[in-house]
Amino acid sequence: MASTVAFSPAVAVGANVQRSRRTSLPRPVQRARPVAVRSSSEQAVQARSGRTIEECEADAVAGKFPAAPPPNRPQAPSGTPEIRSLDMAKRPRRNRRSPVLRAAFQETSITPANLVLPLFIHEGEEDTPIGAMPGCFRLGWRHGLLEEVYKSRDVGVNSFVLFPKVPDGLKPQTGDEAYNDNGLVPRTIRLLKDKYPDIVIYTDVALDPYSSDGHDGIVREDGVIMNDETVHQLCKQAVSQARAGADVVSPSDMMDGRVGAIRSALDAEGFHDVSIMSYTAKYASSFYGPFREALDSNPRFGDKKTYQMNPANYREALIETASDEAEGADILLVKPGLPYLDIIRLLRDNSALPIAAYQVSGEYSMIKAGGVLKMVDEEKVMMESLLCLRRAGADTILTYFARQAANVLCGTRPRT
Repeated sequence: MASTVAFSPAVAVGANVQRSRRTSLPRPVQRARPVAVRSSSEQAVQARSGRTIEECEADAVAGKFPAAPPPNRPQAPSGTPEIRSLDMAKRPRRNRRSPVLRAAFQETSITPANLVLPLFIHEGEEDTPIGAMPGCFRLGWRHGLLEEVYKSRDVGVNSFVLFPKVPDGLKPQTGDEAYNDNGLVPRTIRLLKDKYPDIVIYTDVALDPYSSDGHDGIVREDGVIMNDETVHQLCKQAVSQARAGADVVSPSDMMDGRVGAIRSALDAEGFHDVSIMSYTAKYASSFYGPFREALDSNPRFGDKKTYQMNPANYREALIETASDEAEGADILLVKPGLPYLDIIRLLRDNSALPIAAYQVSGEYSMIKAGGVLKMVDEEKVMMESLLCLRRAGADTILTYFARQAANVLCGTRPRT
């Protein structure tokens, strides 16, 4: 019978290194590891104490146990009252008592794959800072944009949504520039797809960046937003974006019937694989202010309450959900995010479709301002807010924090 053969790690590895220099044959795996090959007779292997396993086991059977460190029982501070322990079978804190246990039982997680980065673009070559949104810029579509996408991809963010700052000279009341195949957004899509073909590009489908009135639809002379005529324009806009290479078109206008009309228009042009992310529950919120500064898209008069939802309404979101699902939406979005966690959960519980949440500019700017003023820890509040959106039921989150959060998740230092 074969006897036990012990290998020296240094000798075995050194010998194999020399052998690999002389021949291309692969190095035997067992020779590269400090192991002992045992025969079928199971002869004894020496333990570190110098005693055999059999001797140690015999001592254990005889009750001769080696000394071990005493249990660590931290003392309570002086003055702690001596009491009788509460008679409780269930103590939920047991599962929270150490970082390892907390991580093991964590119910919600977030990764860079869950994040979509909104990007503001303009015709210029220089990046222009947005005063109300610290850290955000209007990016030159041929230069700064490519750099931002490169840095984001480096930390795992591969989804982007484009918002254009359109020159005033290209803003008629009917928003015709929205479906110009050589407009800012289609050109940008083609450039990004040429440089980074594997990224996912979302687009915004609405007329407010392209309209002199600053509304999401065509405005009649009495101030009424025209629904069906606007939908006609939106269909042409979505097809133009799909033609340029958009992966997901995102109607944010809140016109009735626009999801079904856009789906039909896309299919008629052969874009069956282009998805629709519908802004299903978009509220007439006060949290959009910084965004409108970024795009110079404030309404020239009135407000958007005749088409965006009333912040006081909850059940109405179910009506919009049922309509968008029936018309062919692929993703349902709630906007804003953190103040509307109940709506995110409502959609999650009532739809099998993916749910998106938009952490809007006002949410972003408040966290940034609190961090600058040292009122909160910006990084911790940022990560907590994103985790809350995920916990509420969001599969994906549109957030201006996407790259910053991804740096935290990846444990890398932000690039300047």
